Amino acid sequence: MSAPIPEAAFRYSAFISYSHGDERWARWLQKALETYRVPSHLAHPQWGVASRRLSPVFRDRSDLPSATDLGAHIRQALQDSASLIVICSPGASASRWVNEEIRFFRSLGRGDRTFCLIVDGEPNASSVPGRESHECFPPALRFLDGADGPSTGSRLEPIAADARPGRDGKSNARLKIIAGLLGVGFDVLKQRDLRRRNRRLVLVTAFALVLTGVVTALAIEARIARKAAGQRQKQAEDLVAFMLTDLNDRLREVQRLDILVAVDNQAMAYFSALPVHDVTDQTLALRSKALQKIGNVRQDEGQLAAAMESYLAASQLGAELLRRSPDDPEREAAYAETLNHLGNAQYFQGDRDRALESFTRAAALLTRATATRPQDDWLEVLSSARTNAGRVLETRGEFEAARKLYESVLVTVTMLATRQPADVRRQADLADAHDSLGKIALEQGQLAQAIAAYRDVHRIKSELLSRSPDDRDAVERLLISNGILGRTLALCGAEVEATQHVREAVGAARTLVAFDAKQADWRFWLGKYGLQLGGIARGAGRLHDAAGHDAEAVRVLADLVATDETNSAWQRELASAQVESARLRLALGESASAEQLLEAALATLAREGNAAAG
Repeated sequence: MSAPIPEAAFRYSAFISYSHGDERWARWLQKALETYRVPSHLAHPQWGVASRRLSPVFRDRSDLPSATDLGAHIRQALQDSASLIVICSPGASASRWVNEEIRFFRSLGRGDRTFCLIVDGEPNASSVPGRESHECFPPALRFLDGADGPSTGSRLEPIAADARPGRDGKSNARLKIIAGLLGVGFDVLKQRDLRRRNRRLVLVTAFALVLTGVVTALAIEARIARKAAGQRQKQAEDLVAFMLTDLNDRLREVQRLDILVAVDNQAMAYFSALPVHDVTDQTLALRSKALQKIGNVRQDEGQLAAAMESYLAASQLGAELLRRSPDDPEREAAYAETLNHLGNAQYFQGDRDRALESFTRAAALLTRATATRPQDDWLEVLSSARTNAGRVLETRGEFEAARKLYESVLVTVTMLATRQPADVRRQADLADAHDSLGKIALEQGQLAQAIAAYRDVHRIKSELLSRSPDDRDAVERLLISNGILGRTLALCGAEVEATQHVREAVGAARTLVAFDAKQADWRFWLGKYGLQLGGIARGAGRLHDAAGHDAEAVRVLADLVATDETNSAWQRELASAQVESARLRLALGESASAEQLLEAALATLAREGNAAAG
């Protein structure tokens, strides 16, 4: 690198060179750089960065003059810029002016202060016959000027940040460019960015607690002072709406179920404090949303009966609102989302007929709503309702009917994933759609097709986790994929690979449970896949290994069932673990232990039958 040049030598920290087809990217980059707050220990008079800001950054806002040379104002701006950032795309590669700006900046002796941001196309595609039009690097980035022109000198290998989907992404690409401007390593800024995000999460949690108190105070004030009640009620309802949407989503991202419960309960306290004559349609809609959110938290904590109460109350309000405005797509979609949650609770309690009714009704409402207004979020819930209906049909052996639903889901989620390739949730939904079709293939004995589908699922979910290694939802998704793929490989006799996948699933489940033992799903996966790992060991003749896995599975599932004996899915999994463990004990000659386990399994099945009948 050249010797540092004093700050006074430069007017701009960077010059952004781009083709006009990439103007949107140039505006984004300029704003991203100028709003970045430089750490105080990195701000020094080197390459024009001596303050806590990188501004100003030069971006030409008008077309260059029609001439054979760069305009004087462009040359001056390049001379006044500490660094050059080239937005690389096929348009930039074909732009004469972008190429000239690079050559002129290099002639100033600051060629090593040139940074690249790839937004489209492919690097060095010009060297592949038939791919020339995909080249993203201008010639001046690929070659030093030679005696006969810019393409006859030594070949260059520029290092670039890559903002394309599936590569660095916009956030990491921004940090790589800033790291280059500051002359520091990317990891230095990345770790700082992670620390800032963690601090923001702490602030969100603190804000939630403060906001809960504010809403409670507003509710009390509304009951005491009736004057100007309309204005105060609107303020409170706006706050409640925020609590039930954005704040709920952010708290769920950081797995703060305790704060979620407090927030949702305070929302319900507000509704209870309102006089009857103040209950508007908007209030009813917010109350329904609050009940649904409370049901979600209760279900996450394993309190299925309590969750069912919340969902039933929410569905009654949703039905009433739709009765008042039967042609309102917003109310159709809101009621359908509640029915989808209600169906899940009914399914886990063993009431599959009612669950199918709820899922079918939800899908019908959303089909109608999306025909009027095809919003992506509504299409996502429609896919969920159809998938859930397919699960019920599978339990009845109606595999072809389930397959048709899953194929329609695949069409929808493929469209959404294609439209939003950087959205993790859309890619996860796509993986789940392939998983559903793989399960149908497995049920019909088509093992090769099932394994191929499950490998696709595993690939997608592994990639999503690599993008966000701290995302516990992504960990859970890959955990389930490992368990399913491992089970299917075991059916084909691929013991070694099956063991590897299921062991990874169990390890991930242990890590999640250690983080939050209240998350019922994570405890269930630990028990389920622990039992599966024991089954693979039994099949390989490793009986003592199998005994350890079975014992842990029985213990984990028994503890889970003790928290809610109405969950028939947990009861069945526990009974299965007890039976398999009893068989193993018989094989080891421990008949007394086997008898105890079988008696426990009979008791578990009896409870499951009573729960389903109730």
